[in-house]
Formats: sequence, C-alpha cells, structure tokens
Amino acid sequence: MTQVSIILPHGGQLIDCIAPLNKREEFLSQQNNLPKLLLDERAVSDLVMIAIGGFSPLTGFMEEEDYRSVVENMHLSNGTPWSIPITLPVKEEVANCFREGDLIRLDNSDGEFIGVLELTQKYKYQKSKEAIKVYKTEDEKHPGVQVLYGQGEINLAGPVWLLKRNSHKLFPKYQIDPKESRKLFQEKKWSTIVGFQTRNPIHRAHEYIQKCALEVVDGLFLHPLVGATKSDDIPADVRMKCYEIMIDNYFPQERVTLAINPSAMRYAGPREAIFHAIIRKNYGCTHFIVGRDHAGVGDYYGTYDAQEIFNEFDSSALGILPMKFEHAFYCKKTQQMATSKTSPSKEEDRVHLSGTKVREMLRKGNMPPIEFSRPEVAKELIKAMKN
Repeated sequence: MTQVSIILPHGGQLIDCIAPLNKREEFLSQQNNLPKLLLDERAVSDLVMIAIGGFSPLTGFMEEEDYRSVVENMHLSNGTPWSIPITLPVKEEVANCFREGDLIRLDNSDGEFIGVLELTQKYKYQKSKEAIKVYKTEDEKHPGVQVLYGQGEINLAGPVWLLKRNSHKLFPKYQIDPKESRKLFQEKKWSTIVGFQTRNPIHRAHEYIQKCALEVVDGLFLHPLVGATKSDDIPADVRMKCYEIMIDNYFPQERVTLAINPSAMRYAGPREAIFHAIIRKNYGCTHFIVGRDHAGVGDYYGTYDAQEIFNEFDSSALGILPMKFEHAFYCKKTQQMATSKTSPSKEEDRVHLSGTKVREMLRKGNMPPIEFSRPEVAKELIKAMKN
C-alpha cells in the first residue's frame, strides 16, 4: 500500500501514558498502600485524553510554570501553542494529605483504580485571574467559570499513567483513539482531513459547511464531544444517533469517519477553538472547521472571536489549518443553504433558527422547517425530547 503522509502530533510525538503490563502490575501490587484521590467526570476524561495522546504533548497535569504560561500567553513554557489549562484541582485539606514525590492512586466515581499520578508539585492559583484570562468573564453564570469557582484551590501536578479504561457504555465502536484514527486515515489514503467539533445535534447549517470543506479535502472526521457538558445540552446518545442518520442518508460514507471525543466542554469560546483544533491535530486532522461562536455560550464572546484568535498564533507552530465559515442559513432567493459571502438575499429571505428556538419547537413536538433540519433528524430529536 502506498504510504500517505500524516500530520505530526502536536509537539512532534504522540504521547502514550497507558501503563504497559509490567508497570500496571507494579502499581496494582501497591494499590492498598497508595494515597487515594477520587476523580470527577472532567478529571477522568482529562486523564484519558492525556494517556491516549489526545492532549499531546502533555504527559500529565500541568506544573505551575506551564499553567501560568498557558493562562497568560496561551503557550506552554517551552513556547508550544496551548490555550486551556489542564489541571487537577483539589481542596486544600485534600492536598495536605499528599506530599510531592508521592504516587497517588486515582479512582473513578465507581471506586475503580484507573490511574496513577506521580506528584511533582502542589501549587496555589488565582481563580479570578484564570476566569478573566481563559473565559473572558468572572460571571458565575458562565458554566466554565461556575466549575472553576466550585473547584479546589490547590493544583496537583505531575505525569500520569492510565491503568484501566472501560469501553464506552454507549458508543464502543466509535471509541477511536488518536493512534487508531491516524492508522485509519492512512488506510483510507487520506492526506488531508478536516475535523468537525460539536456538542449540538447536526442541522442543515452544519451539513452545509461540512460539505463545503469536503470539496477541498480527502476526508471528514466527525468528532462530537461526549464528555461532560451542560445539563441542558442535548444528550450524547441523541446527538450520535443524529450523526448516524446523516451519514447513512446524506453523506458519501467512504469519505466520512465518525468517532467520539471523550473530553469535557469548557465553554471557553475562542480559547477552546484553539484547544479543539490541537486535539484534532493529534487525531491526525490537517484542517479544522471553525464556525460561528465556536464553543461559545450566552453572549460572552463575539460572533467570530473564535476565528480571529487563530491570527494570534504562528500558523506553522499551531500546525493545523482553520477553515473559517460564516453563519449559514437557508436562502429563499437561491433556494439553498448559503452564507452572506455567497447569497445576494436580504435578511427577510434568510431562514435563521437558533438552537434555543429549535429546542423549544422540539419540546412542543413541532417539526422544524425542512430548511433547518433533515426530517429524519428532527423526528429523532422530537422522540428524545418526549422521553
């Protein structure tokens, strides 16, 4: 088979912190003697993403120098672009139970021993500063800030090892790690791959920009997020079902790969757009779709802030190309999906529907117009809203 050139992971090497058998057995033999820490849902997903290489070049939770550099400058201390702090915060009384140099047993919510932290540092940080820098607000109504202000005031740092990882309860066949996605893209002979991130069900505007991107690359990597999200977001199983419907009926299946992104949402708008692009680079993508208000929430960010932030980075250092799209709508004049770049229509000829308005329609059992949603997808969403 002809080898296809695949983009290098962020930092040049795909990190693998899944404990090999001998190391796993060594840790398991010590499990009853190790100090223990219970991880919440976000921390578990961060541990997994570090271990499988999704957060390459990170090998663990950030030490203070990297943390401060990321918060202040959106780069790791060695100059590598990185926009979101990946930390393990705990309450001070919990931190006092550990000493630097300890091996800490990491358990999930079921009490399973799933990982080990080699504790190199404990450090305090300013929540208000992180809120302003990362989320651009201190408003506790912002879901990311709410999590930040509710977490502990001490960060534990150091390399990690993943000992146990269960297959995803809902999507085992879509649990494709970076090493596997890269191999898959090579097998498909894709040299250029565009990644798409969403926490929402796919609608016609999504479909339009995905297909525009597919016109200029070899393959589309649909990578919906299934980690922790807001309580009012559409559940992951419903979103995945919608993607399956779309691929089966409206996409060239040989040019699309669907997989789950196990990381948690931060709702950090522009900074999270950079973060999401880096993750897809680690999975093997060469391009990344950035639409209107990517990873935004409420009115905290400008409509296209998530696109403009890419201009603040050295494109060669970032190493993945953003594909920037305007807000798409159905154009009554041209009778097709369009953006202001391609449509001659006036505002009254454009069908815009917000996610909030669509959710209201679905809860009432009303079908969104065909211009907004494929009918098979709308039926699936209405059924889910009734349950």
